Amino acid sequence: KLFDWVGFVNFGNLFSIAEGTGFLLVFLRVLLWTFVWAFIATFTNYFLGMILALMINKKGIKLKMLWRTLFVIAIAIPQFITLLLMSKILDGDGILNKMLGTTIYWLSDTRYASLLPRVMIILVNMWIGIPYTILMCSGILMNIPQEMYEAAKLDGANAWQLFIKIVLPYMLHVTGPYLITQFVGNINNFNVIWLLTGGGPGDNILYGVGNAQSTDLLVTWLYRLTTDTNVQYNMASVIGIVIFVICASLSLVTYNKTKAAKNEEDFQ
Repeated sequence: KLFDWVGFVNFGNLFSIAEGTGFLLVFLRVLLWTFVWAFIATFTNYFLGMILALMINKKGIKLKMLWRTLFVIAIAIPQFITLLLMSKILDGDGILNKMLGTTIYWLSDTRYASLLPRVMIILVNMWIGIPYTILMCSGILMNIPQEMYEAAKLDGANAWQLFIKIVLPYMLHVTGPYLITQFVGNINNFNVIWLLTGGGPGDNILYGVGNAQSTDLLVTWLYRLTTDTNVQYNMASVIGIVIFVICASLSLVTYNKTKAAKNEEDFQ
């Protein structure tokens, strides 16, 4: 007899607040950080990449091919190599502290709910993700009809109004599905978190139950539950189902509300 049917007992354990067995508070903290991370990681890469693409494609900018090539080189380096290198640079005994003459724990400081490690993760993710957005946006920007710009300028539109009224709506229409994919991908972005901090630093006060740590996403917490000494496949399975429900629901609801789905014939 290898197993018993337990019904929804494990779901009850996940959403329980009983002392010693309650996962709910830990789950909510990890879930909150997962959503904050996914939102910031998605939209910083998107908007900063778009702004840099606009700057590179602006008339009068010299050496455009050079700038694009530099960003392509950043993409060409395998992501895990970049992440491992950055984890060593930002280590307490890493080269950054040696150069600055400091002892800052960039990836392991637990103060202010591990704010510093979380900020550093977002900054490293920008280094990795922005070049992809630049290349994508560069191609889309070239397809915006010049007549739209000229007509707007004749009406007295400034650079900000051109961006808000023409560039941004066009980009959001074309890249709506991409944004959804990126957001869901960042919810499950295992590599960036695990290779930089391993989900740490540990904070037993806030994350004692279930072995979760400060920068764990739901997906890294799931992995930790299946690889730590105290293996909990049952809770990992429940978290896996919760991740699926969240990602599937967000994808379906958000995509059906985008202009790409509702107004397919626009901007053609």
